[in-house]
Amino acid sequence: MKKRFSLVGALVIGALAFSSVQAQERKWMDDLQVQAYGELYYMYDFNQSQSGQLNNFLYSYNRHNEVNLNFGMAKLSYTKERVRANLALMAGTYVKSNLANEPEGLKNIYEANIGVKLSPTQALWLDVGIMPSHIGFESNIGADIMTMTRSMMAENSPYFSSAVKLSYSTPNQKWFLAVNVMNGWQRIQRPEGNSTLAVGHQLTYTPNAAWTLNSSSFIGSDTPDVERKMRYFHNLYVAYQFNEQLKLLAGFDIGMQQKEKYSKAYNTWYAPLIMGQYKISDAWRVAARVEYYGDKEGVIIQTDTAHGFQTWGYSVNVDYQITTEVLWRIEARSFNSKDAVFSRNDHAVSGQTVIGSSIAIRL
Repeated sequence: MKKRFSLVGALVIGALAFSSVQAQERKWMDDLQVQAYGELYYMYDFNQSQSGQLNNFLYSYNRHNEVNLNFGMAKLSYTKERVRANLALMAGTYVKSNLANEPEGLKNIYEANIGVKLSPTQALWLDVGIMPSHIGFESNIGADIMTMTRSMMAENSPYFSSAVKLSYSTPNQKWFLAVNVMNGWQRIQRPEGNSTLAVGHQLTYTPNAAWTLNSSSFIGSDTPDVERKMRYFHNLYVAYQFNEQLKLLAGFDIGMQQKEKYSKAYNTWYAPLIMGQYKISDAWRVAARVEYYGDKEGVIIQTDTAHGFQTWGYSVNVDYQITTEVLWRIEARSFNSKDAVFSRNDHAVSGQTVIGSSIAIRL
């Protein structure tokens, strides 16, 4: 009888232990989220780009007369009260264009970071790894942006960084402050011959549901030590939600970079922008954008022309939310430059007009 009860007891204990393990596994899985996102697109350049590449200053939606994947991403996120982690892989023409200088093993990493909450009572976090940039209002997730394509200021400032970030949110969620130490200007791996780190800040003020004000910066060098040129950059934007239908946003980028190592003279570039979106119904939206990019000395966009890159941009797009997961967009966009920085039938011209459409899917 004792052996029988011992056997029964062992089976019960084993069953309880197995049940406990299963419960722990289920609890762990409850903290894990799986996400997927993709943007398929078609663009037509009226300049009839022979190479298939629209131009050298756009890294998204930049292939002419092709059906292509701009950005596709699969992501795992783990979130606990004081621990968080993200791992995401990506593919698409954006990856090919914007991460061309990164090593092969790193080009397809969208996110790979871990974070620890340093205070049990305050929202003070330390995050380390590859993460989206702290600069600007546009990201790779196009469905979260008013326009189909990205602005010139977004395309020519960092989308991502390899960084250590210390951030803090106030209890009322009105203020967010972060300090970043990075490997460089949109770099996963530091440039060859560069031994320096860059720093930057982000300060966001959200006084209510209508207003968002954001300031972000970058200070560092993106050149080898032998020719080190310091770069100072600041992005400012203000967004205002008038009502459920209308939203406006204004942004301004300004940057300076030393002309030579140890020089007190600087080359400057700047980029203002204004954009707005109107919600016609739950399914239909329209948006418009006016922007300018002035880089006379060619710090960011090189042209080899007399006045460098001084270009106006205009766009209008119509969006249709087919389902909660699927967004269809059509956009017309044009550029007009002071110099002939575009090409049409192997001839230099000062303008470019493109139309395109995209399907964004979020799961």
